[in-house]
Amino acid sequence: MNIYCKRLRRGDDLLREIERLAAENGLRAGVVLSAVGCVSRARVRDASGVAVREINAPCEIVSLMGTVSAARTHLHISLSSEDLSTLGGHLLPGCIVNTTCELVLAGLPGWTMGTEQDEQTGYDEIVFSEDAP
Repeated sequence: MNIYCKRLRRGDDLLREIERLAAENGLRAGVVLSAVGCVSRARVRDASGVAVREINAPCEIVSLMGTVSAARTHLHISLSSEDLSTLGGHLLPGCIVNTTCELVLAGLPGWTMGTEQDEQTGYDEIVFSEDAP
């Protein structure tokens, strides 16, 4: 397993920085191991795939999980507001790091993740391929 660690800084777009890290390292398949930090602004989409919620207030990153590659990133985030209420959803661009985010990704050697259009869901869905030995 290959590990990629990066500290994101104030003003960084969380999703865009994860995508950049994956692209710079030619990551063919990976997962988020850890993301600890906070955001000053967040954008998440709900399970319907339609409604987007914007939060323009400081929030702690409670969890961040999902699949990452240079070709495709699919991440879900949970955030806690100052009153300790939580919300979560599909991470969108515009989730802006406040003070820091300590990001750790794991690359999965021997695997490649791509996409293909799924007629049932209407989305480009993940395709896992095991690399030939």
